[in-house]
Amino acid sequence: MDSTSLGLPSSSIALQAAEFYTDLNMRRSFQSAILPFEPDMVLFLGDHFDGGPYMSDEEWQESLFRFKHIFSLNEQRRKPHIPIYYLSGNHDIGYSAFFSAHPEVLSRYEKEFGSRNYQFSAGKVDFVVIDAQTLDAGARKSKERSSSWEFIKTLSPGNTSNPKVLLTHIPLYRPDNTPCGPHRSSAVINQRVSYAAFDQGITYQNYLTKETSDLLLSLLQPVLVLSGHDHDQCTVVHSTPFGPVTEHTLGTISWQQGNLYPSFMLLSAGPKLSQNSTDLKHEVMTNLCFLPKQTHIYIWYICQFAVTVLLLVFWPTNGLSSLPYMNTFVSFMRSVGAELVSRTKEKDDEEDGEYEMVFDAEGSMHLVKKAVAKAPSASSDSRTIGRGSVVARATAGKHQLEPDSSILVEMGSEMTSEDGAKLARPSKSKVRKVLQRLFRVIQSLVVIAALNVPLYMMLLFKDWIDH
Repeated sequence: MDSTSLGLPSSSIALQAAEFYTDLNMRRSFQSAILPFEPDMVLFLGDHFDGGPYMSDEEWQESLFRFKHIFSLNEQRRKPHIPIYYLSGNHDIGYSAFFSAHPEVLSRYEKEFGSRNYQFSAGKVDFVVIDAQTLDAGARKSKERSSSWEFIKTLSPGNTSNPKVLLTHIPLYRPDNTPCGPHRSSAVINQRVSYAAFDQGITYQNYLTKETSDLLLSLLQPVLVLSGHDHDQCTVVHSTPFGPVTEHTLGTISWQQGNLYPSFMLLSAGPKLSQNSTDLKHEVMTNLCFLPKQTHIYIWYICQFAVTVLLLVFWPTNGLSSLPYMNTFVSFMRSVGAELVSRTKEKDDEEDGEYEMVFDAEGSMHLVKKAVAKAPSASSDSRTIGRGSVVARATAGKHQLEPDSSILVEMGSEMTSEDGAKLARPSKSKVRKVLQRLFRVIQSLVVIAALNVPLYMMLLFKDWIDH
């Protein structure tokens, strides 16, 4: 991402935050998901930048530094060397109508990333890298177009016996509404080509033209085609005279480029699966690997934060006891417990009593519990002398429950004047209650932030700094 991505100025805090979190996500993905495979090489299928052709040299160098930092290219010297191959995209050099008028963007790209048309071998498989932006140049006498086709013609199938994999940023032609397979998350994009006036080249295209695609396939006869440009996954099979050819259009690894499901592809090139097999397609195997859905993760974070704030705002000041029916439930549980305790106590009293043997007229023996007379205590005597009426009521209501404290509070919350009118106590101001609740929420959020922000920042920059 850069200043051309969201239409925001370079000094915008929103743009800087978007750039940082996008870069951090790609860096984490590369270090945690791709490098653990211990790849023998890494292929970038174009669009290393967003507004590459339109940036000044200073902005381009800044984006280049971020690109190297994201994919640990600055750390390659300290680690075992991993060959990295680059493929130019339209967001790196533009289309033919642009770089024909601004050839400096081509030299700037080649100075850093090397040639735009080349070939390399890995696992007895030849990988052919093509600058697809020059193939349908529009201007028939374009120098870049002629150079690309001359390179392609030198790689005819008779010159080598190794199978070929074609790498092109712009996908090959396919009819409109061609299905892309089960891994695509967005709608299928149909062909669209825009030309500049007076045969000055192409200003935009979704796919290569049918003529260019057929010529590429017939000259190279690849066993596999890998492309980019579309930002989303698409798998199609091209019918050719030498057999069907599968093309995988890879989605973006960034979660901020129109695809909620970023991914990368694991490619294996090596000996045939069967020694007796003569099928060159067995030399290459691919596996599409999806990365975590970062957008969904951030949405989950936002939901958790919203739930936390709601709990802090609406959580009762006096705890759960102030909720409706909570006092009734607590009182019910207390009464059940008191009844169980009283029954146990009565049973214990019956078991602890003294018994005597009594014989009836027929000579049968019965056990009869002795009656024990309880001597009045000194405290009860003093109560009888001083407050006889109180003792009489207390003795009569010995097993009655005491009045509920809530009833006492309700009775005491109202005052009665001399003429019998009730005078309600003044209630607290609603504004004061709101301010107190707001202060409590802010205080709780500060405590939560004090515990979590340092840990978050530590984990954040642990993945960001160079090792």
